[in-house]
Amino acid sequence: MGFLLVVFVIIVYTVFPFYWTLNASLLPEKDVFTTPLKYAPMPVNGGSYQKVMQNDAFLLALRNSAIVAGATTLIALMFGSLAACALGRYKMRGRTVVLMVILAMTMFPQISVLGAVHTIISKLGLYNSLGGLVLSYMLFVLPFTVWVLTNFFKSLPRELEESAYVDGATPVQTFFRILLPLSIPGLATTGILAFIAAWNEYLFALALTITDNARTVPVVIANFSGEGLHETPWGQIMAASVVVTLPLVVLVLIFQRKIIAGMTAGAVKG
Repeated sequence: MGFLLVVFVIIVYTVFPFYWTLNASLLPEKDVFTTPLKYAPMPVNGGSYQKVMQNDAFLLALRNSAIVAGATTLIALMFGSLAACALGRYKMRGRTVVLMVILAMTMFPQISVLGAVHTIISKLGLYNSLGGLVLSYMLFVLPFTVWVLTNFFKSLPRELEESAYVDGATPVQTFFRILLPLSIPGLATTGILAFIAAWNEYLFALALTITDNARTVPVVIANFSGEGLHETPWGQIMAASVVVTLPLVVLVLIFQRKIIAGMTAGAVKG
């Protein structure tokens, strides 16, 4: 009974903020913070969603986020899988040190490297561009991808790789024809986590962009302004938050079996 009570409290604690966001997005703007609070959107009002979907800056930012998060994920998986395979399958001098450095890089706070990243991106002429955001996001997405996939590649049966070598396959052919197909659950799990991290990133997007042409949704939502100077359009902010959360929910629902398979494989074989 005590266990169920703890589970119930955790569920309410974690789910209620999302419910409150959805509830506020469906209320008229003037009723979001009225007293007493309205815990149910009765009647349902879609005015905030209508205003958000008519906001050209938000729609452009939504496209930018999709491009930046998608490109970051694909590039991180492409290079990360090669590095992870090498670190997970082959013995080499300094392997442990390299893994420790990669793990340490995943723990660096973004603010500690922001100045250096800003200088590098500016020198490369990529300031206020989607390419600059992709390049900067790789700084924290790629180490995470390599670290997670290394453990997954390490857990794959070595007998399959040895059989491929006996049949005359080269290391490259073994990677693409044997190891990569077996690692699809791990790639799906890592890819979704990388996509979510890039989709939600705010600090680099704020520091490395200045116009709506390159801004992503977290920055644009934070800059939402009302009709008055000191007015905050909470209804539109809540509606925009729901809209940007939906793609992540859909991704998790589509790949939920791959995610569970990837996490379970790592747990059992690792």
